[in-house]
Amino acid sequence: MGVDLRQVVAGILTLTMFVMLGNMIKRDHFDSITEKLPGDVQDVAKVAEEGLRTIAKLSKGPWLEDGEQLKPYEIEESRGYVTFSLTNGPEYHVSQIADAVVVARVLRATLVVPDIRGSKPGDERKFEDVYDVNKFIRSLDGVVKVVKELPEEISFRNLAVVKVPNRVTEDHIIENIQPIFKAKGNIRLATYFPSVNMRKSTEKSNADLVACLAMFGTLELQPDVNEVVDSTVERLRTLSRKSDGRFISVDLRVDLLDNKGCHEGNGRKSCYGAHEIAVFLRKIGYDKDTTIYLTQSRWDSSLSVLKDIFPKTYTKENIMPADKKEKFLDSADSEFEKVIDFYLCSQSDAFVPAISGLFYANVAGKRIASGKNQILIPADISGSSASATDFISPYVLKKNHMAHSCFC
Repeated sequence: MGVDLRQVVAGILTLTMFVMLGNMIKRDHFDSITEKLPGDVQDVAKVAEEGLRTIAKLSKGPWLEDGEQLKPYEIEESRGYVTFSLTNGPEYHVSQIADAVVVARVLRATLVVPDIRGSKPGDERKFEDVYDVNKFIRSLDGVVKVVKELPEEISFRNLAVVKVPNRVTEDHIIENIQPIFKAKGNIRLATYFPSVNMRKSTEKSNADLVACLAMFGTLELQPDVNEVVDSTVERLRTLSRKSDGRFISVDLRVDLLDNKGCHEGNGRKSCYGAHEIAVFLRKIGYDKDTTIYLTQSRWDSSLSVLKDIFPKTYTKENIMPADKKEKFLDSADSEFEKVIDFYLCSQSDAFVPAISGLFYANVAGKRIASGKNQILIPADISGSSASATDFISPYVLKKNHMAHSCFC
């Protein structure tokens, strides 16, 4: 029986449509992070045209020879490395990770797992001392290539140091960083913060989507550190039985208050002391049995006024499990203390940033991502009482934090 050419053509076109649909479905899941798959409508038309030409050669049915298999976008082989360090505490780590991943992604470079450096010279730790390194590498699979160490043949002294503004854009990378990378082959990033900018962009870009993944999907505490955070949280909940296990975390550090000074800015103070926080919490309805955790590491006499109003006020030294203090509290390195504060403030039932800045902004991001929206911004209340809902962070009320563009 002869072959009906029209049926063959219809069959090819139908098959082509299903191939296109299948690739479109796959792309829907990955286009937000990766670039478009190679091939467009013209490519598909070309395949169809070649198939039609093949029909003339067929004698035993409408069977076509297999063409070249379409492949999803793959990370190009890297020609260089991007290195960097995490500095100044976990609130900076979150932003530094995001910027480094975005830079490596745009440059098609291999990202080297960073080390962690404290404020004092020689104060260095390995990434895995604080964070889960395997989780970090796995989370970036398909986004950027990551290696644990720089190859031995490459010297740190030969790396070109490049300053990178926080929330770096793709245009900035192409114009200012890519030429250096092409010339030097390997670079070392140093992120700087022109301002505290964690507001979401008006328009989404591929760089923003990659930054979202880096900020909220890469950093996970290693088991020992995570255990001390969990045990401290559990201890605070046990002490909060009269409040159904709920407690407040307050970012209040005496050394920063002394150095910064609580000056007025845009009609609002940038930081608040212990007495002001005590009065604020009392006026918005918290009673004396409320449990409060302070990020202040050691007790300071200036905090007594807060404890007079809220007796269940604690710092790390009198709430951390005794068997954890030697490693996480009594060491000369304060890196662990900062990490504990950051993640504990992210998990508390309510969070009060007595000090404005990046700690507040990035804790707010983690809280918004997990649905913990009770972030209360302190204020001087003239009357005897006020509603707590009047002091919810604009990051939550206006939904203008970057986290809101990262999650549905």
